[in-house]
Amino acid sequence: MHLPKTPSFRLDGKRALVTGGTRGIGLGASVALAEAGAHVTVAARTAADISQVVNQMAAAGHSVEGVVLDITDFDAVRTFVADSAPFDVLVNSAGTARHSDLAGVTPADYQAVMQVNLGATLFVTQAVAGKLQAAGQGGSIINVSSQMGHVGGPNRAVYAASKHAVEGLTKALAIELGASNIRINTVCPTFIETELTAKSLSDPDFRSWVLSKIKLGRLGRVEDIMGPIVFLASDAASLITGTALLVDGGWTAE
Repeated sequence: MHLPKTPSFRLDGKRALVTGGTRGIGLGASVALAEAGAHVTVAARTAADISQVVNQMAAAGHSVEGVVLDITDFDAVRTFVADSAPFDVLVNSAGTARHSDLAGVTPADYQAVMQVNLGATLFVTQAVAGKLQAAGQGGSIINVSSQMGHVGGPNRAVYAASKHAVEGLTKALAIELGASNIRINTVCPTFIETELTAKSLSDPDFRSWVLSKIKLGRLGRVEDIMGPIVFLASDAASLITGTALLVDGGWTAE
């Protein structure tokens, strides 16, 4: 009898790019991938933040470098990826939110959120996937979406629209990239305690509503996302593409 062997969760020898990699979920993804053995390139807009994160990760023994990159400058993204060796793993973690009721939504809000949450996800993916295809390499692309890519929420029309669009983009690209052995999936967190959510969660009534929706009865932590990121990046998820991993404490179960 031949016993099966669990595929490795290790990422030794892999190159990973994490956008928005200096804060919140992106920082967690950067550290998690590095802990699993990947060489991680941390991309963000602010040089000081990159320097701090890279220095701390290097001091912890991780293989890491940083790049100052505005992911809404699609020409800069293409140039950076073209000049780099292929990335085996991409985590599109950079994101933004501007919440208001319908009457308060402005064109500027809409454009800002869509430019980052959808546009940058599309064009960073385009560059990284194209480089992998040219090299004849497979890879794993992970889009940090949201439970709001599957449900709606008060005062979140534009944000929810952007994340629903990311879910659709991910499914379409899974079909297109599958023949190249490039997998693409989403991780969909509930409310994680980060800088991005701090303002909303500082409202006691809103915080109470959020906790009432999360069946496990607590807010998410960055650490809750780190394992799912490594899983989707690794050979343990080698037959998983075009799907969403909901890390939502049961929010969407009803």
